[in-house]
Amino acid sequence: MRLAVNIDHIATIREARKAREPEPIAAALLAELAGAQGITVHLRGDRRHIKDRDVELLRQMVATKLNIEMAATEEMTGIALRVRPDQVTLVPEQPHEITTQGGLDVVANRAAVIGATRRLREAGIRVSIFIDPDEAQVAASKEVGADAVEINTGGYADASPSSRAARLAEVRRSAEAASASGLEVLAGHGLTYFNIGPVASIRTIEELNIGHSIISRASLVGLERAVREMVELLR
Repeated sequence: MRLAVNIDHIATIREARKAREPEPIAAALLAELAGAQGITVHLRGDRRHIKDRDVELLRQMVATKLNIEMAATEEMTGIALRVRPDQVTLVPEQPHEITTQGGLDVVANRAAVIGATRRLREAGIRVSIFIDPDEAQVAASKEVGADAVEINTGGYADASPSSRAARLAEVRRSAEAASASGLEVLAGHGLTYFNIGPVASIRTIEELNIGHSIISRASLVGLERAVREMVELLR
């Protein structure tokens, strides 16, 4: 199973002081050296952490896979077509949220998702859609032409001990349905060093996107060690 490291919070630290460091590009290179097989950033409409210059420089420097999370808007699609990351992950976005609150409702936003997906794929950019573990959303993602889905594991991560197994089962069923339909299956949101094991054991999931837990641990033990420790948990 592959690990993609989300480095948004390196930029969050930088923006806390409107300073020049820490540098997200340096973090991306360290994560790759430590075994990450992808780098993920979320370019938000409010540019609260990752900036346009970051994605431009990351495109030049990332040697594995550059995945940009973004809303399915005209502005963001245009940026992706200019920067040309390896993959775009379409996500929902609310102005005042602390982090992404749930999966993109592909059924309700079908027209916008189809438009963005078509333009990105025509440019040779793979498209993934961040969705809740719901088989209707899996089917809709396939219908709009996505290459992959990223299953939202937030419900599992936040579940009480009594409901955790049921939430994990939802993730597993959606992952199996997506794989059976020919979609590549990714997963992420809320995953930590302590809850990663059961998700990593789902064989149809090919890649996990993890950010906050790794960056939090990196603040104590260093980024390379934090990434290596997570990579080991996925083996």
